[in-house]
Amino acid sequence: MLSKNSYLTGALIAPIFPAASLVAAYLLKDSMLLFNKPALPYLVAVVLNLIMMRVISKKDTVKTVKGIMIVTFIFVLAAFILKQHLLR
Repeated sequence: MLSKNSYLTGALIAPIFPAASLVAAYLLKDSMLLFNKPALPYLVAVVLNLIMMRVISKKDTVKTVKGIMIVTFIFVLAAFILKQHLLR
């Protein structure tokens, strides 16, 4: 799947780390002091996606990296909008 160079491949790969980060934050929210920071799961998800983009970009799969980047930006924008909406 990683050898295929398409936007769809990147869009399918990108939600893996945000979903894992949010599930881990939900499961560990009572047991760790670090997860009491509200933005930490989002930051971890974005950093992991950036690392994944860096690793995949070495294979000359530009479209896949662009697909990951688009989904990551949509994730960050949605998280920002939801956080702003919840603060009001």
